[in-house]
Amino acid sequence: MAAPTSGLEVERALTGIVTPVGEMVAAATKTHLVLFEFSRRHMLPLQLQRLEAAVGSELVPGESAIIVQLRRELDEYFRGERREFTVPLYAPGTPFQMKVWNELLRIPPGTTTTYSRVASAIGHPTAVRAVARANGDNRIAILIPCHRVIGSDGSLTGYGGGLSRKKKLLDLEARATELKLEL
Repeated sequence: MAAPTSGLEVERALTGIVTPVGEMVAAATKTHLVLFEFSRRHMLPLQLQRLEAAVGSELVPGESAIIVQLRRELDEYFRGERREFTVPLYAPGTPFQMKVWNELLRIPPGTTTTYSRVASAIGHPTAVRAVARANGDNRIAILIPCHRVIGSDGSLTGYGGGLSRKKKLLDLEARATELKLEL
């Protein structure tokens, strides 16, 4: 999830994508996906504002090669044929947020972890609430799998897209895992 070395100034596309878990908004530079979020999320306007500041300009409606790749990989994911995404990501944030988001990328599909385990894994075992905040500030839903983080008691907690969507994503990934084991 490294910072792109070029392409930020060339193309900044913003478009809607309909998925089985609802309408989403994707934004990309020429070389990286920079946002994939539920379109009705209350934080979306703030996330877009922060993102435009990070990339240095306004996002404009349109398509890009990165968004085409995202659509293809999402279709495969929702059919249970893809477990890992290869779309290049750029998720600028604070150093702490980036540690959390990089740790989220390490959670295998079909599994979950807790906020406490993420905090320990990044070397900040007492920063559970800060991890939860960083998890909530993730601007690239599904691909940076914040939905795989659950409460320490095993309950579904804190998902910006809503707990019913979180459950659907976890069920999809668990089913894809089960199907692979049966073959």
